[in-house]
Parts: sequence; C-alpha cells; structure tokens
Amino acid sequence: MRDAYHRDVASLNAHDIQARVEGQHEVEILFLDPEDSHVLVDLVQEVYGDSYDSPWVYEEGEIARRIVAGETKSIIARLTDGTPLGHMALMMGEQRTPVLHAGVAVVTERARGQHLFTRMKKYGADWAQSADFLGIFSEATAAHPYSQKANIDLGAVESGFLLGWIPKSVSNSAAASRTAHRESVALFYLKTNNGPDRPLYAPARHREVISAIVDATGIHGIIQALPSTAHVARSSRIVVHEIDDHNLATVSVLESGEDLAEVLAATRDRLVFQNHRDAVYIDFSLEDPRTEIALEAMDAELPFGFAGVFPNRHTGGDVMRLQSLHNIDIHQDDIATGSDFGRSLLEYVVADLKRTGANH
Repeated sequence: MRDAYHRDVASLNAHDIQARVEGQHEVEILFLDPEDSHVLVDLVQEVYGDSYDSPWVYEEGEIARRIVAGETKSIIARLTDGTPLGHMALMMGEQRTPVLHAGVAVVTERARGQHLFTRMKKYGADWAQSADFLGIFSEATAAHPYSQKANIDLGAVESGFLLGWIPKSVSNSAAASRTAHRESVALFYLKTNNGPDRPLYAPARHREVISAIVDATGIHGIIQALPSTAHVARSSRIVVHEIDDHNLATVSVLESGEDLAEVLAATRDRLVFQNHRDAVYIDFSLEDPRTEIALEAMDAELPFGFAGVFPNRHTGGDVMRLQSLHNIDIHQDDIATGSDFGRSLLEYVVADLKRTGANH
C-alpha cells in the first residue's frame, strides 16, 4: 500500500533524520516488495527530478516486473515508521552472469552523511555471498568522492574509469553547483566469493596496470605468456550495443581477427559520425590469447584508450575495456577519486586517452 511506505519526508528536517539515523536501531534495510515499487519512483524523483538516465526507474510496472522476474534485487533503507531514505539495486540481467551490477543508488538529501549507502551495499553483498555470486561491480560517480569512499569502506576496489559516461542531462543534487557536462564514473569491484583460477593475456602496453588491478581486486587471474599455438582468425566478430539514454555504444569483441583494426575503426566512425554517439567503449576478453595478439599488432592504429577491467564480467571471464570519445570536454582536476590507488589509475586512463588521440 502506497501510504504504508510514503511519508511526508519534507516534514522531517535534516537534524531530525540525522538523529534518528544515528540511532541505527530506527533504520531498517530490506528488499523492496514488487507491490511497493512506487517507493523507488518517489526517491528517484526527489533526488534527480526527471533527469535520471535509466527510464525504467520511473515506471512502477517495470520495476515490479524486474523484481518478480528475478532480474533485480531492490534494496531500500527506511525508518521504522516507513519513511524511505535510500535505495540500491543489484541487477542480474537476463544472462545471469556470475557478477552482479549495483546501481540506482539514491539517498535523500536529508539523510546523506549517515552511511546508508554503505549499509545497503553491505546488505546486498551479504546476500550475494550467500547466493554464490562472485562479486559486485558498480559505477560510482566521479563528480564527487562520497560514493567512491563508501565503496572503499566496504572493501571494493577501483578497476577503471569510464570518461564521459554520464549524460550532461543528469542532475544530481549532490553536485548541483557544477556546470552541466558529461560526467565520468569510477568502476568498482567488490569480491564476494573466489572465482576459478584462470590465465589472463594482457597486451604489453597495459600489462602493468592490468596486473595491479588484478592484484588489488583479489581475483584468481594469473597473467601468462602467450601459448605458442595462439593465432588470430582471418575475420573478426563483434556485437554492438547502442545505449540511447546515455547516447553511447559498447562493442564486445567475440573473436579477434586479422581485420580487427579496420573493423573497429569503421564501427567507431559509423557510431560517432552517422549515429552521433558521444562515446564508444570496446570490451575484450582477457582470457582469450587472441586479444593480446590483435592488440599488440594494431596498438598504434587504434584510437581507443585504456578504461579498465571488469573482473568476472561475463561467463567468458574477465574483460578489458577501451574507450574512445567524441570531443567530450574532459578535465582531470574535475574528476574526483576516493583513494591513492584510484588517483593513480585515473592518471593512467587520462594519459592513455591523450596518447591514443581517442577524443576527437
């Protein structure tokens, strides 16, 4: 019932909520029932207005469908009187990959600073561990450091930065003073269970940073030399996914062939100049030795810079992501980080974007 959850939060001032949240026995964290999907709609509208970049969070029916189908575990924080304070989702998607995607993290302005995000994600991580998921990956806004530090407090580790990922149309009250432009996000991985031991094949240029990410995240990957029998196919196979609400595209390389440089360059040109996408991101399997062979052969030709690693991202294993932007205004000093490791990783990502000329 809507009234059972929805309270006039405006009648509670920040001091009232802080006092009640600090007495943590008055806050409860639980999974959202599908019939209470309006709670998420109300929270997103309070914090983002109509600007949030995933339209489904404004549709009660779609939220309920995802919960019932098992595609999403929706977590809320609320006072024991039913007043909603925050939300976070664990998304499995239709393919049921071994790693969950955490997102739709929303905390009302009056309840910020009370570690609700940390408590919700800890609740989700405990469930993920018991359900045998290997980990949780998430994108934390780099417009401010707060979400990143909350991830770090839980034991999550930065694994990359997606530059220009968030559309400039998204308005978050936590960064209201900033001039509107595309914002970047930090990638985080929170390990919840050990994955299988497996070899990783990293291109020489990025081997050191990939090794550092693998070590920091604690995944069971071992960077190895190429097997002598490894070779690329004659033709490449890719899958393109255009994301309209972000005005960008992702490309998954299923098979690296001799024509990969030409295929990726042509795909980028089509997406940017014909479809007017602001950015293109390419995913390569690190468990496929052909990735290393192909990237070594075309490093100087490919206008894509290093973005990061998605541990255990697909059934096929760990993924390296490269990124290419189209005249996006990127200022490193405007991108917040939450740790020394995150800062050094961001410096590497920005430097590689410039080295490859991947913002034109």
